[in-house]
Amino acid sequence: MTRTSNAIIGEAEVVEETPAWLRLKAAATALRALQSQDGSVEGVSGAAREHAEAIRAELPTFAEYFPHDAAYLSALDTDFARWTAADFGVPDFLDSLQAFQPQLDRVDGLRHLVLFPMYTQNGSADRLIEAVLIEVIWPEFIDALQQGEYSNALFVPIRFLDFTDGYDTNSAVLFPETVAMREIPSFTWGAIFADREAARFRRVVRAASEITKLELPAEAARMLDDQSLTEEAFVMWDLIHDRTHMRGDLPFDPFMIKQRMPFFLYSLEELRCDLTAYREALTLEASDDPATAEHAKLVQYAVIFDRIFRFAITGSRVRNYDGLGGQLLFAWLHQHHVLHWTDTRLTIDWPEVPAVVLALSDAINDLYWHSIDRPKVSHWLAAYDLVASTLTPHPASKWAVRDLPLEGPPKGFTDAVLDDEFPLSMFYEALAKKMAGVIESTAGITAANG
Repeated sequence: MTRTSNAIIGEAEVVEETPAWLRLKAAATALRALQSQDGSVEGVSGAAREHAEAIRAELPTFAEYFPHDAAYLSALDTDFARWTAADFGVPDFLDSLQAFQPQLDRVDGLRHLVLFPMYTQNGSADRLIEAVLIEVIWPEFIDALQQGEYSNALFVPIRFLDFTDGYDTNSAVLFPETVAMREIPSFTWGAIFADREAARFRRVVRAASEITKLELPAEAARMLDDQSLTEEAFVMWDLIHDRTHMRGDLPFDPFMIKQRMPFFLYSLEELRCDLTAYREALTLEASDDPATAEHAKLVQYAVIFDRIFRFAITGSRVRNYDGLGGQLLFAWLHQHHVLHWTDTRLTIDWPEVPAVVLALSDAINDLYWHSIDRPKVSHWLAAYDLVASTLTPHPASKWAVRDLPLEGPPKGFTDAVLDDEFPLSMFYEALAKKMAGVIESTAGITAANG
């Protein structure tokens, strides 16, 4: 059951400052230091046993703090006991993971202790113990959207209260599939740290707009001074984005099943979902509900500015699919004459922007609509042509000149993609140098330190 409340569980006592949390976090941090990449501990470690027992000793206290998680915390204690008894081999926390169901009670301000051996996307590839205190963000207007045309039963927007080192990174998601477990169940939720997304957006867009001398619209400028407002806009964006992955005229499986394919396919899928959120925000801007209409306008600015300022220059140049999506949106806006870089100043013709953004969305949707009538490789080639019609490929690209193993398996096509198939433009090379320190400073950022 989904409901909303203004109650903040644990408000009378700041849980992240309690001795119980500090002891649990210290024990988890110490245990992490003993783990191998797969989560196991080499040999029979007395120290590991001591740290695991210290963690278990605090779980009853957290069951008092968070009675809504009592079954999960009990299962967590059992999983730690079984792992300890197995001399800390590869961990298996399937039972406690299946008992943790935050999507069933989305309450604004509801808190959880998340404690699993897991890797963190955009963070660590090692499956180590992470201890994270989180708080659900669930405004009333989001609840109304979710119960109406924008249902998304799996979506859980959250904010950080405190965390172990695996989240002192760029990671802004909490996905159950990252947890160490003996088998893969049907996943029933996915969580996104809206506070980190909002804090990164505010810091990066403020710096980028100053560097490029871009005059921000009044609504967008408000976001830079209001963390809570920006968090709520990101929750609306993510709600629509997340549900879009499985909606529309799709290739047989655009993204969800792990498969090896050229990274620009992932770029188009992520961009498709963002542009769908933009499209829906245009509709929602006309809502009779003032909060919905207000945040819908902010979502439009968030999609554009996060994509062109943060995504495009964040991360390495090794098959960076989010970066490529940001480059593509910027170049599309420029080549359709609504974004201008003139006299070392960036300007945007806002009244003309929606039609141009929707044209890019339509182009991607048309690519997808044709896909089920095409062989896989032909779809890949069509997708490449869509990107290359706007972005200039690397001069050494084999894809650009079709120097590809046409008679071989699809693997050969993927292998032929350069790590940096679509290099940064001169504009972005210059912007990336000026923004490097700002981008680096957003690692580990939260609402509290943003």
